[in-house]
Amino acid sequence: MRWIDRPDLDRPVVVAAFEGWNDAGDASSTAVRWLRDRWASEPLAEIDAEEFFDFTATRPNARLDDDDQRFIVWPTTDLWWGSPRDKSVVLALGVEPHLKWRTFCEQIVSIVDQIDASMVITLGANLREVPHTRPVPVTGSTTDPELSERLGLVSTSRYEGPTGIVGVLHDSLRREGVPSLSLWASVPTYVHAAPSPKAALALVLRLAGILDLPLTTTDLEIAAASYERQISEVVAGDDDMRDYLTRLETHLQEENDVPSSASLGEEVERFLRDQRNE
Repeated sequence: MRWIDRPDLDRPVVVAAFEGWNDAGDASSTAVRWLRDRWASEPLAEIDAEEFFDFTATRPNARLDDDDQRFIVWPTTDLWWGSPRDKSVVLALGVEPHLKWRTFCEQIVSIVDQIDASMVITLGANLREVPHTRPVPVTGSTTDPELSERLGLVSTSRYEGPTGIVGVLHDSLRREGVPSLSLWASVPTYVHAAPSPKAALALVLRLAGILDLPLTTTDLEIAAASYERQISEVVAGDDDMRDYLTRLETHLQEENDVPSSASLGEEVERFLRDQRNE
């Protein structure tokens, strides 16, 4: 871990997201990048990738600088700090590591301890059978009783099964006595590979409410409306997709009577790719 700056932060809130398994529709990573830019955040620290990644799975990228000199960009975990409305906030964004998760989380917890963070909030997004036409569901959970009561969150997640780095990080924070909570947006399974600004917007708005930080989200709202409109165009032109969506919206879906999410997803994603190419 390398410090870039050591500002005097007043019990900051840490907001973190990780690309990969925890980031359906790129929603959580998009939300953190949007907040970083909106709050004009400054670099704080980075965690080097060398110990935590299999570079044959997540490869570094070659780039050219202004002088056409090639350089390598490694998949680091980056942290920035900002002071929106005089509140100290630290943003963390990285790629879910492949190796040494416990050691990686120890690095995060060490940073949290050194900046005397008051709370850690992770953002994530998962795939669910939800229609793209409805408001994005955002669920939250925490193991901290005070946060649960104050924010109206689920006190303990009932999920059992495989987990990502977000779940491991929250376990590490709990063991160290650091208050933390997790926010998850739901992304429709039938558009799982398409970036979802609508889910990113939902996460940003929920976070803003928790932090009591009003935000102007016009650009995200425009992107979310465009996302919904493009998918609706695909649905409108296909009888099977209209039927599938109707069943989702009325909660009367019967799995054996409707087209599979996978086949519908392929058509939607093909449409969105064509739109980007145009």
